[in-house]
Amino acid sequence: MSQENTADFAADAPGATPEDGSRRSFIKQAGGILGLALAPPLLSQAERLTAFSKTVEGVTGMTLKINGTARTLQAEPRVSLLDALREYLDLTGTKKGCDHGQCGACTVLVDGRRVNSCLTLAVMNQGKEITTIEGLAKGEELHPMQQAFIKHDGFQCGYCTPGQIMSGVACVQEGHAKTDDQCREWMSGNLCRCGAYPNIVAAVREVAGKA
Repeated sequence: MSQENTADFAADAPGATPEDGSRRSFIKQAGGILGLALAPPLLSQAERLTAFSKTVEGVTGMTLKINGTARTLQAEPRVSLLDALREYLDLTGTKKGCDHGQCGACTVLVDGRRVNSCLTLAVMNQGKEITTIEGLAKGEELHPMQQAFIKHDGFQCGYCTPGQIMSGVACVQEGHAKTDDQCREWMSGNLCRCGAYPNIVAAVREVAGKA
């Protein structure tokens, strides 16, 4: 018996056998090796966390292309696109409703696609084409969707109207307004507390028909 096994055996309780000592020695050694293999690289992990904290901490400069114009602002990376538009760039046409992506009042177009601006970070939309309700009209000439909403009285209080119009524009561009039922389905993410849905559908369907 080796000295190591003898020491393990001697430390065991009375009645233990040399085989018990050998097994204990093997388990201890194997456990130590396994622990070293599974130990996380603490230094590199700490370095990664430090680098990450430097990236997201504090105010940073960002440039957003909104309605064809590059706009620069200073904001923390946690600022939503909605807050950047309203609080930093004074583009208050986009409305804050639920702030949870459930009502659609904050809908804008990003690279032509509908986006709930309360659910996306401003810093993540750099380099993309952002269109808000302010960017639809050409001077004094309203967008066809805006004209249709006026014609069909597609609003009452008007709070949801910017998001409804932006969503309607995208709905037509996507080809999702070919029937009333299809229009209702693809506009269902935009809520109207006043209940102007029939008039909203009529406005979107008219623009889709002309398109």
